[in-house]
Amino acid sequence: MVGVYRDDKTGSIMERPGMTALLAFLQQHRHEPHVVIIDDISRLARGMKAHLGLREAIARAGGILKSPSIEFADDADSELQELIMATVSQHQRRKNAEQTMNRMRARLSNGYWVFSCPIGYKRERVAGHGKLLVRDEPLASIVQEALEGYASGRFDTQAEVKRFLERFAEYPRDHLGEVRNQRVTEILTRVVYAGHVQHLPWGIALRPAQHEGLISLETFERIQERLRGKAKAPARKDLNADFPLRGFVLCDDCSTPLTACWSRSKTGARHPYYLCPTKGCPSYRKSIRRAVIEDQFAVLLRRLQPSETLFALVKAMFVDAWARRHEQAVCMAEGFRREAADSQRQIDKLLGLIVEASTPSVIAAYEARIADLEHTKALALEKAANNAQPRHTREELFELALAFLANPYKIWEKGCLSLRRLVLKLGFAERLNYRRGEGFRTPKTTLPFNVLETIQTHKSRLAHRGGRALLREINALTGNHPPNPFTIHQWLVAAVGTRLGVQHDQSDLCRPCGF
Repeated sequence: MVGVYRDDKTGSIMERPGMTALLAFLQQHRHEPHVVIIDDISRLARGMKAHLGLREAIARAGGILKSPSIEFADDADSELQELIMATVSQHQRRKNAEQTMNRMRARLSNGYWVFSCPIGYKRERVAGHGKLLVRDEPLASIVQEALEGYASGRFDTQAEVKRFLERFAEYPRDHLGEVRNQRVTEILTRVVYAGHVQHLPWGIALRPAQHEGLISLETFERIQERLRGKAKAPARKDLNADFPLRGFVLCDDCSTPLTACWSRSKTGARHPYYLCPTKGCPSYRKSIRRAVIEDQFAVLLRRLQPSETLFALVKAMFVDAWARRHEQAVCMAEGFRREAADSQRQIDKLLGLIVEASTPSVIAAYEARIADLEHTKALALEKAANNAQPRHTREELFELALAFLANPYKIWEKGCLSLRRLVLKLGFAERLNYRRGEGFRTPKTTLPFNVLETIQTHKSRLAHRGGRALLREINALTGNHPPNPFTIHQWLVAAVGTRLGVQHDQSDLCRPCGF
């Protein structure tokens, strides 16, 4: 015995590593005959075309095929027996494939994921379920944060999601040690992360899965809407902690974002500067000391901090808004349940029409409509479950939002670069204009700080108001008709909570708050 050749690939093809190595060996030793022994005809191939091709290739290479279960000969009876056994082997392979496919389709229909484990999950035996997807930490938390970050706008582009995943050594790479863009797209588009399964090539429409999702179906839908929306330029790679205002502050002469750099003096000391990069601008390459511009920005940020009295008023607004939101949530949950029931009635009606239909195109149209209704039903049921009862207390939900409103400068002062960039996004509606030698122009702040300023300006007129009358006055001042006391609340939940409600080592202000 001069060699043993094994293959772990399907026998329906000829190009298998073990078989290729066998043929190469025979070619190298054509001067002396070798016997190729197979214990069964199915070990050579499990497809008629592959069997005939390998028989011929072995013969051309000088090999002699032998088997204890069949005699390979050139007479008509031996050839017939060989072809029959090869056909039976092919039939067994295809039958096994069909049975496996049917079992996978049936299990997928029951809500079990049957394909390879998505990143962030692993399979474990669970009583009553067999093998079920369960969270695989820490990857599950990493993927969850990436998905929620993209849905909320914390990550503007897929490139930013990719860079976020690359920060974690635990996240799997390819053979080149990279996180591919294709893998990021797969994570963002796989509904399995939302606790649902779907596989349209098998006719499996969207349905709830047996495993726990990392995100809600509503969050998944927001991700898909963002993916279908207008593409955005990725965040700059040259942003660093040395110059947190880089790219956000504009030159007042030409409205171009200021760049920044370190400059070395004759003594060898390094000094940080901001400067305008636009040729032809009066301020072109004229340096502004980092300490000057960032100290002026700190003064600007401190002005956003409301007084203690005003902040107490804002907290009272949130308490009132919370109570009214809870009342609305109960009504909304009932409305979502009615929507799900209506979708089910339409599905039942369409199923009856499919039974009576005979035209393939009509049947296909009905099936497509049923798939859309199943998706609508699943989304409505999830929203009903999420709106039925608050998942967290009022204090847990508003803790971080109120901390940001109370003192954004504290977050800027103690936070890491990512937190500082978020303070810029959440505090200012537009980039800041800076005139060299004078300072910042009047900034345009975001909605919460506009409202706080409005209340502060009109405090003498509103001081005697109370409860909902005060809320109506505030909303009238901010242009909301009809009065809507939840405008600030919605902004904070969407912007502050989801963007800052992630864990960072540098600041205790960033622990998860439950948004």
